[in-house]
Amino acid sequence: MLLEINWTDIAHHLFVYDPKRPLLFNSAAFLVLFLVVYGLFIPMRRATTLRTLYLLAFSIFFYYKSSGLFFFLLLISTAWNFGLGHLMYTATSKPSRIFYLLLSLVGSLGLLVYYKYTNFFIGSVNALAGTEFAFQKIFLPVGISFFTFQTLSYTIDVYRGDLKPISADARTLGGWLRSLAEFAFYVSFFPQLVAGPIVRASDFIPQIRQPLTLTRENLGYALLLISGGLFKKAVISDYISVNFVDRIFANPGLYSGFENLLGVYGYAIQIYCDFSGYSDMAIGLALLFGFKLAENFRSPYKAISIQDFWQRWHISLSTWLRDYLYISLGGNKKGKFRTYLNLMITMLLGGLWHGANWVYIVWGALHGAALAIDRFLKNMGRLWVNPAMRALLILLILQVCCHIAIWRIYVGGDLDELEYADLLTGNLLIAGIWVSMALLAMLLDWLFKKSWVSPVVAGIMVFHFVCFCWIFFRSGAPGSSVPPLETTYKLLYQIVAVFRPEVIGQVVAGYWKVLFLIGTGFVLHLLPSAWDRSFELGYVRMPAVVKALGLALIIWVVIQTSSAGVTPFIYFQF
Repeated sequence: MLLEINWTDIAHHLFVYDPKRPLLFNSAAFLVLFLVVYGLFIPMRRATTLRTLYLLAFSIFFYYKSSGLFFFLLLISTAWNFGLGHLMYTATSKPSRIFYLLLSLVGSLGLLVYYKYTNFFIGSVNALAGTEFAFQKIFLPVGISFFTFQTLSYTIDVYRGDLKPISADARTLGGWLRSLAEFAFYVSFFPQLVAGPIVRASDFIPQIRQPLTLTRENLGYALLLISGGLFKKAVISDYISVNFVDRIFANPGLYSGFENLLGVYGYAIQIYCDFSGYSDMAIGLALLFGFKLAENFRSPYKAISIQDFWQRWHISLSTWLRDYLYISLGGNKKGKFRTYLNLMITMLLGGLWHGANWVYIVWGALHGAALAIDRFLKNMGRLWVNPAMRALLILLILQVCCHIAIWRIYVGGDLDELEYADLLTGNLLIAGIWVSMALLAMLLDWLFKKSWVSPVVAGIMVFHFVCFCWIFFRSGAPGSSVPPLETTYKLLYQIVAVFRPEVIGQVVAGYWKVLFLIGTGFVLHLLPSAWDRSFELGYVRMPAVVKALGLALIIWVVIQTSSAGVTPFIYFQF
């Protein structure tokens, strides 16, 4: 039997880059490679330089398997910012330090702009000026947005004096090479390289030379994160994506409003399980090697305000944008108007970071406007301290804006009177639901002298605002044959004007597996934090055999529910 195995094909699959099958955490190839790499890591874990070089080599190989020869781009960006960080540190004048910082910004952002936004700019110019510039054949390197932000956090921190460069104490050639290797290891560490979390140099670099320990508690927590992340990604997210969400967004007009609404809810849990699942696996894998990465998600759909949402969703990105963009623009130190403007600019650029498409800018603009309105209302009196009232006003403003857009479409002749009437009626009905919920919450809070109802209602409203924004986000997914705004309009039209509640029973019967997984995702997400912590403590105390069997069971479930191929993570495209 061993002679019948084509070892050449196996070796080629494991060690040669295949653009159709990049190396993913949820693939069998990664499992095989990881077991080998981790087995060799164990005996060298106490040798600081050796383990660093070993993990650096594997991280570069991992990026090669994920993005091909673009690993050279990673190395160039690493060397460029390593050198500029040292030059900034040794510069004797502020103008010199500013010059080196500008070189870092131009070099890092220049690569990002070229690879990610060239065709976006060409398309925008062609549309606005009527030109016919040819699009370029540019392949987007996986994870370029993530490692760009990591290198920039290093050089900006060195410029600000918040961080001593890793090369500060290098005096010999060996010291320089060691510092460069450690910096390259920080930038390329494989668990978080291609889809985050975005790691700060100040958090990670000090860990490189520290003794690495893996306690029983850390091992248990790491296995729990890996198992849970794999379940969220490969079972919940992939299944509802392939079997429901993708179909809805491919052609919303074929489905009722109820099905479209379920598709939006499905995408909300899909993108959460996909991205947080990756982050959990990345944090768990890093912990197995003795490195601690910061939490990237904190139950974001429990948020009771837009600001609260961004303190829970993609925390490494939101804090990066806050510390390096929002504060650099002046933050809230230059008056109220500048505060609101800075929020808008930050979220617009945050939306653009996610993708080279106008719908991502719209997505960022919606969140930026909501953040500005929420902050404005907080300072407007006692009534607006209530989070439900602030969320209500944001939703009503959004609905007014939507109706203005609908009216313009109607005036333009693209809607007949019946369609316009259906949209108007549906929009008013939804507004009535939000107003009724907010008033009922305030009444119950007053009657029972407690304030728990309003936060719950605020959470429901904020979730629906986030879902509305997700429609734009999902409509801009790469590979879609339908223009994003057309997809968005058709989906919203079906929800508002063609809801068809009479099909609810048929939909539930036909998609019960999908709805079960969507419900499972929301239930697990909304469990009280104390329950999560109790489960973590109980899992850590379980025997190693039980943990291994649990992981094996999840892998078996993944195999049973998987589609024909391994589904890439959503944030690989960013």
